[in-house]
Amino acid sequence: MKHLSTRIVPFITTVACLLVAAPADADELHFVENALVKVGIDPHKGGAITWLSWEKYPDNSVNIADPGRLIQQSYYAGKSLDRRDEGQSKAWSPWTWNPIQGGGVGSWARVNECKKLDDETLFSETVPKLWDMPNEEAAAVMRQWTSIDLDMPNVISVRCEVECSREANDRWGDAVVRAQEIPACYFTRNFDGVESYLGEGRWRKETQPPGPPWGRAHPPKKAMAFFASQEPTAEGQRPLRPGIAVFSPMSTDDWNFGPHGQGLSNDPQAGPCMHVAPLDKVALGPRSRYAYRYWIIVGDRLQIADRLEQLIELHGNVKPEFDETE
Repeated sequence: MKHLSTRIVPFITTVACLLVAAPADADELHFVENALVKVGIDPHKGGAITWLSWEKYPDNSVNIADPGRLIQQSYYAGKSLDRRDEGQSKAWSPWTWNPIQGGGVGSWARVNECKKLDDETLFSETVPKLWDMPNEEAAAVMRQWTSIDLDMPNVISVRCEVECSREANDRWGDAVVRAQEIPACYFTRNFDGVESYLGEGRWRKETQPPGPPWGRAHPPKKAMAFFASQEPTAEGQRPLRPGIAVFSPMSTDDWNFGPHGQGLSNDPQAGPCMHVAPLDKVALGPRSRYAYRYWIIVGDRLQIADRLEQLIELHGNVKPEFDETE
């Protein structure tokens, strides 16, 4: 699946159902973990995050149904082009220059390096593919550092970087301000309770019919959480629901979010899923570098709120890195 619904480009309403290679076995992934959380990146899926589980939710919460899902880097630049005579997907035409860490329509990206640096950190370097084309590599390199926070053991810290190396005066043209997904996240469909964090332990429920097009939310603390449906106990009580929060302090625009498909599937390879993408507006030029950080927090509502308060205090004012390389 791919999407983009911003004020910069038109809404996209088509959903792609892709036939891609079978996923790698779990033992082919690279993991870091502690007593509370486990996160993995896949050398066969662009070195993107394809596994996230924790003490109270031991199953994988990441939807990996096609190269446009996962938890991954995704950027947009230049003009929207009609390239159907070159094999461009009809569902995604016209389309911008859109390098995807996971891969393009029906094909996974090439990974230069994917490894565990130490007990807390994973690293990947990827040659992304253009989303709209069946198998075309983008003139770019993506790097990613995925770490467990030593001081906050239920928090994942991720640093992302893209280096664009397009030819000057290519068909996509000069830099255009576009909304960048920092990052694009897809979770299993059972994490259907969407809430924006308001600070001081307060939350606001967000609702949206299945998309795309996706809904738009404005989380004031730049954090949203997705809570899983939970069956009542034998005593009739509902325990605190397990949840995943994304904190993206460098986002400058409303966030895309919403469900896709019906039913509360917990299958990472199912079509139905939940989506969120914090957005930053950046004019990526043919030769440019952009880097940002975000954090993933797991736990129940109280645990997530506590960690978000700490993260906001520590990292609420961080800025992305952006420069022209030539």
